[in-house]
This record gives sequence, structure tokens and C-alpha cells, in this order.
Amino acid sequence: MKESVFGFIQEGEWVAIVEHGERISAALNSVGIDGESFEEWNEWRPKAHERINDDIIEKTAEQASVSRGDGERAGALPDEDVRTAGKELSDATNNIIEGEINEAISEGKDAVTYAARAVDSAGRKAIRAAEEPVYKHVMTQVSPCYFDNELISANVSQIQDNEKNYVFEVNIVDDELKEQISEQLAAYEEEIDRWRIETEKNTRIVAATEGVDMSE
Repeated sequence: MKESVFGFIQEGEWVAIVEHGERISAALNSVGIDGESFEEWNEWRPKAHERINDDIIEKTAEQASVSRGDGERAGALPDEDVRTAGKELSDATNNIIEGEINEAISEGKDAVTYAARAVDSAGRKAIRAAEEPVYKHVMTQVSPCYFDNELISANVSQIQDNEKNYVFEVNIVDDELKEQISEQLAAYEEEIDRWRIETEKNTRIVAATEGVDMSE
């Protein structure tokens, strides 16, 4: 591994790239970093069973496209929010008739919120439908597969004319945290002779060979 102003750089075969990502994640965990930004990174980083031209491109396209809005994160479909907005508006109208002005104002605000959320969700979905194919089939052909959030920026690319070698650059956004990770990575190199790479668990194979009913 090399370290520069651009971050922590690993060049080599796919196994070396995977190990580099695992060490970064382990180092972050060791200094107490977790949460959504860490999980996003941990999901994106290359895995042993993945390939750059399939899995990493797919994840890059998904990560790079428009993020999910409040409605989508809440699991609400646009038409559901529209119906809720209509109900809130109806309730507000009834409260005005009955003289419950404060209730009417509150429900009117809720109606606007749900209506706006419906428009937002529908718009984001439409944009992603256009964006993801562009990132997957165009952008990743002319630039490395990349990841970027408030914690980490990273990119992995295949060395031209070399099917086996790759370059994986990982930069920690916060300088103080970056120094901590640098120290931890150095400690790994001194203390660990051979990194034990993570592998995808295949419970179906275990079930078949051991006669275990995984549904239990």
C-alpha cells in the first residue's frame, strides 16, 4: 500500500484490492466509526466474490444516482402520499366549516407536505430511471468506478491492457480521522502476516452437504 495526499492507494490483483477495502473498514471500526456513512462505504467496497465490470459498476451507478427522498425512505409510494394529502385537505375543510381553525391550519400544512413528498418521490424515481443506465453504461466506461460520501471518497479502476491488475484509492475526508486510520493501517502491516479475506456465506451449500434445513 502507498499513502499520498490522495489517500491510501493499493495496486495489484483483485484479492489485494479486496483486502485493502477490508483493512480500511476494520481500521474505521477500530476507532469507533459506524453509522449510515460507514455502512454505505462497507456495502460499496469490492468483495471477493464480485467483479469490477459487473457488481462494482452496478453499485457505482446506484450510489451515484439521485438519492432517495423522505417519502421513499418511509416506504410510501407517490400515490399513497397523494391520497393522504387529499384526506388531510378534506379534514381541513371540515374543520373550517366547524370553526376549528387551528386544526384546519395544521391539517392544511400536512396536506401540502404529503403532496410535495409525492411529487418529490415521483421526480426522483424518474430521474434515477434515466441516470442509472447512463452511469452504468457510459460514465463508468470513461472513468473509474467511484464512491463518495461525507466519510470516504474512493475509486477503483482496472489497469489498461492488464486484466488482472487494479488500482484502488481510498481517501478519508476528515484529516484527523485520516491520520488515525493511517496509524491503524501501519499497525496491521506490522502485526498481521496474512490478512484473512472475507468470503460470501453460501448457506445453501452448507445445507446440502450437512443435511441441514436452513428454514429452521
